[in-house]
Amino acid sequence: QCHANGQYATLPTTCVSCHLPDYQKTTTPNHVAASFPQTCETCHSTTQWLGAVFNHNATKFPLTGKHSTATCAQCHVNGQYATLPTTCVSCHLPDYQKTTSPNHVAAGFPQTCETCHNTTQWLGAVFNHNATKFPLTGKHSTATCAQCHANGQYATLPTTCVSCHLPDYQKTTTPNHVAAGFPQTCETCHNTNQWLGATFNHNTTKFPLTGKHTTVACATCHVNNQYATLPTTCVSCHLPDFQKTISPNHVTAGFPQTCETCHTTTQWLGAVFNHNTTKFPLTGKHTTVACATCHVNNQYATLPTTCVSCHLPDYQQTTSPNHVAAGFPQDCTLCHNTTQWPGATFNHSATKFPLTGKHTTVACLTCYVNNQYATLPTTCVSCHLPEYQKTTNPNHVTAGFPQTCETCHSTTQWPGATFNHNTTAFPLTGKHTSTACASCHINGVYKGTPTLCYSCHTPEYKSTTNPNHVAAGFPTTCETCHNTTQWPGATFNHTWFPITSGNHNVPCASCHTNSSNYTVFSCMTSGCHSQTTTDNHHKGVKGYVYNAINCYSCHPNGKS
Repeated sequence: QCHANGQYATLPTTCVSCHLPDYQKTTTPNHVAASFPQTCETCHSTTQWLGAVFNHNATKFPLTGKHSTATCAQCHVNGQYATLPTTCVSCHLPDYQKTTSPNHVAAGFPQTCETCHNTTQWLGAVFNHNATKFPLTGKHSTATCAQCHANGQYATLPTTCVSCHLPDYQKTTTPNHVAAGFPQTCETCHNTNQWLGATFNHNTTKFPLTGKHTTVACATCHVNNQYATLPTTCVSCHLPDFQKTISPNHVTAGFPQTCETCHTTTQWLGAVFNHNTTKFPLTGKHTTVACATCHVNNQYATLPTTCVSCHLPDYQQTTSPNHVAAGFPQDCTLCHNTTQWPGATFNHSATKFPLTGKHTTVACLTCYVNNQYATLPTTCVSCHLPEYQKTTNPNHVTAGFPQTCETCHSTTQWPGATFNHNTTAFPLTGKHTSTACASCHINGVYKGTPTLCYSCHTPEYKSTTNPNHVAAGFPTTCETCHNTTQWPGATFNHTWFPITSGNHNVPCASCHTNSSNYTVFSCMTSGCHSQTTTDNHHKGVKGYVYNAINCYSCHPNGKS
């Protein structure tokens, strides 16, 4: 039946190779006219050729709801299969055009039926308003379409509240929206849950409500329906309070009309002024003083801020010390503070005479005798002249000491004065630093004491015998050989004839044979430079003579 004419090896395996006649003669539906594909297995099976079933869900248009029970011919009219459109309106355009509730054509509804309809049930279409730019909330969700979409207006219906609620806006009298010039943005105060009982959030304005303002009725401030032009300054409402206040009297005191400086919205009475925001912050005892104590006769704007403006009586009546007689400055802050008026403390270190040492514990009157403050001299001797005059060790007066006490004394301790000799023309060194003053300054003579060594050391100069300074005619410039570290063991710098060369480093008497005259010397004494040896060294030397003078004339440095 299949392998006709003995065709086995080349027989095709497609259904249509045997069933093409069946394909061509089928009229329900007409496969050829409908241009059905020749893949018979799409609808037929080998079990039973007739009663073929097509799985519409394998196409781009799966069948759901009522579509699944419709006959093919209901949609595929006139055998139209391959070119049949899949949009709902391609079948349901008559339904779209004849619908009057609402009228789809007049309303300009889109022809996307699936927006509201489904395949389960065509009637009772539901539109999801939340998929639009105007989701429905509150009372809007239960309103009928026609309540808002009057006269079939859908596409061009505005979404502003006032487009529906303008009559409500115009007839409202509490407050009168039109007269008050309220904006027509209903959502500022109203919501979709309940139109009545609108609430305005005053905190979104330039004047947020706080304290007692939050419980005040609108009309209390917005008198005569004044909303748009109502000023936001406190005094615009509280001017009567400002004018009638007498404790203190705001008007006569010239108080500024910025009520918020002292008052708050929590409680109008019991205003508190922050004095620290002024040029005169309150500290210490000032913080507990009643305003009227300083602001006498309601004087506020012109009250001076100097201490003496209030404390002049205290200044005038003070006797310990007497401020007036002493000519004290009237700047009370120099000694007093706001914590405690009595027990004033003066910082002497801020003057030209800072107190140090024992001065810091001396009572003021010890120096400021007879209330003398402004003209009291600052020199030590102005107070210590008696000590200067009675001092005998050494006697300052007879010695002609200068009256600059600070040269030797300090404020730490008056006795045990120390004089720094290094500040004079004769600094002390060596043994001089431990010598008592009287050793040099005999009979209390200080001024005019000579600074030459010989002036003190004349006895040593005259009594010295090794060598005898007087007989030898030594100069009296002791420092040529001696120093202040140690007097014995003087060292002479033998300038004219070096005694450090050869064997010349010998005692002075070896060459200077006449101790009374050091200008006389010999090179031939003590076995030095014998004539025999010297003559042998000078054979053929012109002008050679064996004597000390000739030796020195040729050998001034002691070298051969």
